[in-house]
Amino acid sequence: MGPRSSHERTRFISFSGIDGAGKSTQIEALRMRLQQAGLRVRVLTFWNDVACLTSVRETAGHKLFRGDKGVGTPDKPIERRDKNVRSRMMTVVRWCLYGADAVSLRLTMRRALASGADVVICDRYAWDELVNLNLRNWLTRSYARLISRIVPRPDVSFFLDADPIQARARKPEYPLDFLCQCRESYLTLSELLGGITIIAPMPMPRVEAEVLRHIAPELVSEQALKLLEEADSGAVA
Repeated sequence: MGPRSSHERTRFISFSGIDGAGKSTQIEALRMRLQQAGLRVRVLTFWNDVACLTSVRETAGHKLFRGDKGVGTPDKPIERRDKNVRSRMMTVVRWCLYGADAVSLRLTMRRALASGADVVICDRYAWDELVNLNLRNWLTRSYARLISRIVPRPDVSFFLDADPIQARARKPEYPLDFLCQCRESYLTLSELLGGITIIAPMPMPRVEAEVLRHIAPELVSEQALKLLEEADSGAVA
C-alpha cells in the first residue's frame, strides 16, 4: 500500500467497558478486518502504553490491599483489590494519577497519530479511569470534564455495555456489586461527556457488525469501506 494522501489523516478509535465486556475480542476482530482492507493499524493498551507508575500501582494493589495479581479466568478466579478500593485518600491519589495519565495519554496519542498508521485503536481510554470515581459528586464531574478537555477525543469512542453477571463469569476478578457500579458509572459518564457510542449487550458477531457500521464512515479509503461493508453484511448474516 502506497503512502497516504496529504488530505488523509489517522483515525482514532477507543474501546471501553467493564472487565469481561469483550473489548479484547472486538479489538482483535477489528484489527484483522482493517488490515484485510489494506489499512495500517496500531493498537495501544492503556495500562502498558499510557499509565504512569504501573509497577507501583500493581504493588500497592497486591501488598497494601492484599489483592491477587494477574488476570482471572473462569477456571482460576482471582480477587483483585485496586480500583475497587474506595476511600477519600484513594480518591485524592486517583485524581493525581489520572491527571498524570491524561498528560501521558495526550503525548502518547500525539506520537501514535504521527506514526504513519491509518487507524490507531486504544484498548481502554481515560474514560475507564474516570468511572472509578464517584460521578454523583459535582466536583468529580467537573474533574471528569477537565480530563476530557486534556485528552484528545477519539473519532469513535465505544462503550461495550455488558451484563455484569455474564462479564464476571468470563473474567472473574472483581466483586459483582463493583461491576454493577462500574456499569452505571460508564452510562453516567457517557451522558456527562457525550460523543460516546454505546453498544448494547448482544452476541459477539452482532457487536462486531455494529462496531464496523459505526467506524466505516470515518474511513477515507474506498477499498476499505467496500470490504468493511462486506464484513458487516457477513457478520449480520
